[in-house]
Amino acid sequence: MTFMKAALFFILFTIIAPAADRPNILWLSAEDIGAHFGCYGDPHAITPNLDQLAKEGVRYTHAFTAAGVCAPCRSGIITGMYQTSIGTMHMRCNAEMPDTIKPFPIYLRKAGYYGTNNSKKDYQFKDPKETWDVSGGKGHWKNRKDATQPFFSVFNFTGCHESGIASKSKYESVTKGLSPSERQDPDQLDTLPPYYPATAIVKEDWKRNYELITAMDAWVGEHIAQLKEDGLYEDTIIVYWSDHGVGLPRAKRWLYDSGTRVPLIVRIPEKWRVEGQGKPNTVDDQLISSLDFGITALNLAGLPAPPITQGRAFLGKNLTPPRNYVFGARDRMDERYDIIRSVRDKKYRYIRNYEPLKPYYQFMNTPESGATMKELRRIAKEGNMPPAMKLFMADHKPVEEFYDLEADPHEVNNLAKDPAHNERLDRFRKVHGQWIRDTRDLGLIPEPEIELREKAAGSRFGILAKGHDPTLPARLGTIAAQASDGIRALPDLLEGLKDKDAAVRYWAATGVGNIGVPAKEKSATAIQDTLKNDSSTVVRIAAARALLRMSTNEADALTGLSKALESPEQWSRLHAAIALDEADEQARSAIPALKKALKKQPNKYIVRVANKALNDLLGTANKVK
Repeated sequence: MTFMKAALFFILFTIIAPAADRPNILWLSAEDIGAHFGCYGDPHAITPNLDQLAKEGVRYTHAFTAAGVCAPCRSGIITGMYQTSIGTMHMRCNAEMPDTIKPFPIYLRKAGYYGTNNSKKDYQFKDPKETWDVSGGKGHWKNRKDATQPFFSVFNFTGCHESGIASKSKYESVTKGLSPSERQDPDQLDTLPPYYPATAIVKEDWKRNYELITAMDAWVGEHIAQLKEDGLYEDTIIVYWSDHGVGLPRAKRWLYDSGTRVPLIVRIPEKWRVEGQGKPNTVDDQLISSLDFGITALNLAGLPAPPITQGRAFLGKNLTPPRNYVFGARDRMDERYDIIRSVRDKKYRYIRNYEPLKPYYQFMNTPESGATMKELRRIAKEGNMPPAMKLFMADHKPVEEFYDLEADPHEVNNLAKDPAHNERLDRFRKVHGQWIRDTRDLGLIPEPEIELREKAAGSRFGILAKGHDPTLPARLGTIAAQASDGIRALPDLLEGLKDKDAAVRYWAATGVGNIGVPAKEKSATAIQDTLKNDSSTVVRIAAARALLRMSTNEADALTGLSKALESPEQWSRLHAAIALDEADEQARSAIPALKKALKKQPNKYIVRVANKALNDLLGTANKVK
């Protein structure tokens, strides 16, 4: 952003309408739910308050989050930027933001709004003090000193979180106020997705999801009642949304509709409606990304979008063109990496799996503790799986997935190899590649390298900003795709091992490893040299993995991975632990190094992966705790 643009942007705040002439805005958000509401056509839902809100407002049918998990999504909502552009795509990371990217409530407050957040943030970066007047359990519009001051207040319902399904005590606590008529019979819920087995355990979790939503609906009603009691209902725009899909396997953390399609309901009082918008009891099918929520709040308040944004306003005056596509990304989920990208329009979804050799359900501590995941593991072991469940219990994924959402709403019929869709698939493939380049996808840079480069760049966003090797985003997008293209890509992968940038070399080494034994004859020497001489720890780890998968120089590979477990770079240690865990029996000689890695280990994710690897190698009788 140039100085002139910045100056013009802030001058606008001096010429906009007085604060008293602007609407209040109330956000009501929930965690970990899909649109299991009556107003969205669910026959079993008990959601009278949200159904009434939809009657008085607009129900959006094509709203999507930019990730299938909370923190990356929330970082995008608060900034209007893709998590992959600002470096907040990995769970529980802590990114540095440049001065040009600010939480949007700052702009509302500068324009005279009273801003409160009650109380979840989870932005994955330290938000400036001026973001909120109050953020915490006491945040409420009622606490503003001047009753005429407009407010932007956010309330977050955490009871629907996956822990509310997994933990019986939390579920009972959240739903204790429900009447018998608001309870569900698990055997009558015929909406269970086909990729779940219809066992009593799974149906109980599905039932809990519905009842938690009913408890949340009552919470929505309480806030609406408070607005009415305060005489503010007709002066307040209400926006209801969820941060991602259901807190169960193959939904939360995933980029399918089950993980990213969310309910969105907006009620605009008549006095604040722009012509053609906000008409009661209407349905809007435009494509909306969660990045658009904050930008729309600014626009409804009559404020300009920030100088840097990837979101758009879908309500208010002076709207920008509607979206043709929405995009999503999956990166590190707690202790496991799985780089996946998604493009969706109103009918089709395209998914690119950049690490297809990883199973759909990698072992992750949090979801594995849930009853449904345990049931999936049990039934898979017995071998009596429903067809759709069997698809997602596979030990690897297709490189590409393509779904017709109208014909296949559960996304179980992959059309990527159907010749009838070749032209359409190619269009989505190109749109995806362009998005990767245009948004400068930081998720394609291995996390250890991101942490090393962040300080030099001043922020994670600055790593791939203009002036920092402008050709790198295109080279990264190309080599990352080639890494899963098989033996035909081998010449390009070997050339990539010579690239000046470690991120490119990482994907080149990863791609050779993905090919495995067929790459051995032409690649072993180059990979061995990379293991010995590359300046990047994570590239050497990728080279060691490649040697193991080619079944050559295994002793050198294990020595390299064992050494990497002692790296001062925490995310390199995680990469090394993952490589050893995936190596199974090949990693037996690394048992002492894995045990040593657990001692005084500050990163809990490394502990989880090392423990998993050791327990698999040592057997049940000798499990490490």
